[in-house]
Amino acid sequence: MLILNKTAGVFFKPSKRKIYEYLRSFNFHPGKVFLHKLVLGIETSCDDTAAAVVDETGNVWGEAIHSQTEVHLKTGGIIPPVAQQLHRENIQRIVQEALSVSKISPSELSAIATTIKPGLALSLGVGLSFSLQLVDQLKKPFIPIHHMEAHALTIRLTNKVEFPFLVLLISGGHCLLALVRGVSDFLLLGKSLDIAPGDMLDKVARRLSLIKHPECSTMSGGKAIEHLAKQGNKLHFDFKPPMQRAKNCDFSFSGLQHVVDKTITQKEKEEGIEKGQLLSSAADIAAAVQHTTACHIAKRTHRAILFCKQRNFLSESNAVLVVSGGVASNLYIRKALEIVTNATQCTLLCPPPRLCTDNGVMIA
Repeated sequence: MLILNKTAGVFFKPSKRKIYEYLRSFNFHPGKVFLHKLVLGIETSCDDTAAAVVDETGNVWGEAIHSQTEVHLKTGGIIPPVAQQLHRENIQRIVQEALSVSKISPSELSAIATTIKPGLALSLGVGLSFSLQLVDQLKKPFIPIHHMEAHALTIRLTNKVEFPFLVLLISGGHCLLALVRGVSDFLLLGKSLDIAPGDMLDKVARRLSLIKHPECSTMSGGKAIEHLAKQGNKLHFDFKPPMQRAKNCDFSFSGLQHVVDKTITQKEKEEGIEKGQLLSSAADIAAAVQHTTACHIAKRTHRAILFCKQRNFLSESNAVLVVSGGVASNLYIRKALEIVTNATQCTLLCPPPRLCTDNGVMIA
């Protein structure tokens, strides 16, 4: 706690007066008796301000979220100080909304859980400082949460999944394969050696200027690539999957991004257009990039499944692969993973889309 307090000191710190005003805004019910342990989860690791109240049986009492996607689309990517300021402006409202929907007051909470790593330092600091102030005022236990562990365990809210199971976390900031042996027991099998798949897809979308495409103007980069890929020919461009000879379960996406960038530059010259204008072949490039990304993720995951079965880390008859994170909502990539799990007699499970992306429920 001392370490956390020192960390919080360099970040946003709401005044005591504001916290007291915030607590007084709730209606307290001294006569109410709660049979459940209620945990408030707070998530501010990147560009979503989220909060939720969940009990020990996994029931979600209430949740709220504020997405910054629209703002970051206009700036062409997440700018940490901008994300920090938006978290500051919205965290109190989001926490209050989650508690109000839950119909409980802060005093009725059993504990407060907050993401402390990994993520953007400035964004994490807002949630951490706000949480520590609440913990101090309410005299409640504080539970520090690892963002990726929360993603990995979310499936146990919606499905009956026994340990051990294999998890693939793919998002805009992360890419890893791990064997989940218990609540805090993870064996890392592979990770991205450079950038995350969601980050790569976002960068390709920006390079293709898809925000100028009438059908994609309000979509995130990854969603725009997935949408446009449906109209394209994935075989029109031959992008090779990375690390085909690597005998491990790691990933790499920066090389693919570099090749795609060079291809786009070449096509701009051929079509006689300047950087920033839409290419006629944009849909084909989107389809080819998505296909290559799906092949790479599927092949590395296939290796991990075979490794775990060979070492008896996973059951031969009842193995489970859980796929979570924002990129897990890409249906083309999910279909590629389905082919792998069908071929290896595994069950593929994905949390519902709202729980694949960052949220307060998984933290609580």
